[in-house]
Amino acid sequence: MSSDIRPHAAPPLLARLAGVAMVSAALVATGGAAASAAPADPAPTKGPCAYTPTPDEPAARPVPLPPDPRRTPDRGTVRITLRTNQGPIGLTLDREQAPCTVQSFLHLARHKFYDRTNCHRLTAYPTLKVLQCGDPSGTGEGGPGYRYRDELPTDLPPAPTDPTGVRRLYARGTLAMANAGPDTNGSQFFLVQSDSALRPNYTVFGTIDAAGLATLDRIAAGGIAATPEDPAPVDGAPALPVEICKATRGR
Repeated sequence: MSSDIRPHAAPPLLARLAGVAMVSAALVATGGAAASAAPADPAPTKGPCAYTPTPDEPAARPVPLPPDPRRTPDRGTVRITLRTNQGPIGLTLDREQAPCTVQSFLHLARHKFYDRTNCHRLTAYPTLKVLQCGDPSGTGEGGPGYRYRDELPTDLPPAPTDPTGVRRLYARGTLAMANAGPDTNGSQFFLVQSDSALRPNYTVFGTIDAAGLATLDRIAAGGIAATPEDPAPVDGAPALPVEICKATRGR
């Protein structure tokens, strides 16, 4: 997690360590006989979402690959409630906006991947105020053992705090995926507590309800846990520990 802060910028929202190593198959001659080739990388699912296993980044909690139907549901919304120890956070997932992301998120919730997990990162930069969750390991490097492509927003307005026009407004109440680079979505997501300026490199897939925003405000008001190295951090673990006790479909 980078600590290099530039004007109108903030560290990347890391889902997990970037990259999936490529395994190259090679034939090695031994006594005139060819050795067997190294195993190929596991194949992605065959549907349009192409959920791709990441064997070099195994799942932080065992979970199968999501279903990947040829006709991924891409209409309507789905309600999810994150029941946390700090209060409920209601989410409305938008299938039309990001069908593969919603399909994955619902799959993980159904398999209790998010239950009993801590939200490991709170930020309080002038241009980035979010709570990041979704890693059962609590380290910021854990994921579901697969990745999938971006479904990036194209209609976000320019961030008023960025005179370059490069960054876009991720408005208060936005629900988006964290990532470690292009097409590395996994399980981690972030909840925007206050209007934030980011490059449009993060998939938006829903919104946060009023009760959820009230919960986020309480968490943000508690601040970020101090460390011996940084007694007044603007990026780190929430001072009020946040546990998703259960992620349930519906209210």
